[in-house]
Amino acid sequence: MRRAGLSVNAPIPREWIVHCKSVGHGEKGLVCLGSYLYRGVLPEKNILSDRDGMVTFRTQDNTGQEMIQSATGAEFLWMLLRHVLPKRFRRARDYGLLHGNSKGLLQVVQLLLRVVLPEPWRPKPKPPICCPQCGGVMEVVAVRVSEVGPELS
Repeated sequence: MRRAGLSVNAPIPREWIVHCKSVGHGEKGLVCLGSYLYRGVLPEKNILSDRDGMVTFRTQDNTGQEMIQSATGAEFLWMLLRHVLPKRFRRARDYGLLHGNSKGLLQVVQLLLRVVLPEPWRPKPKPPICCPQCGGVMEVVAVRVSEVGPELS
């Protein structure tokens, strides 16, 4: 930090005390991590394999294109943990007026604020199909779609 010309205004301890202890094989850590992944970043069904320290998983990019990726176990865990929220933080969509169960509360707020919602958009009804002979209204009984084969050139 000093070489980069950065400084911290708070007092920094000269010695650090690190408290490390064995946690066994990590089963409890995996259970704890699993609770964060419930309805989270990557469903369990999208983890395809875990062999020789490499994890293969299925994801989607922003366009909806499905991709299969592989990463080492450490890289995979790091990618998952980047999506875990810090303590005391909540997802915005699960809180307040954006919560799934707050439809009634949202309606009360709209009433109090006298919000006038626009009429829902409805498509215009299609004009009736008329018989070319008598001019009467025809009723569609069935639709036949012809199969189009590949064009040979």
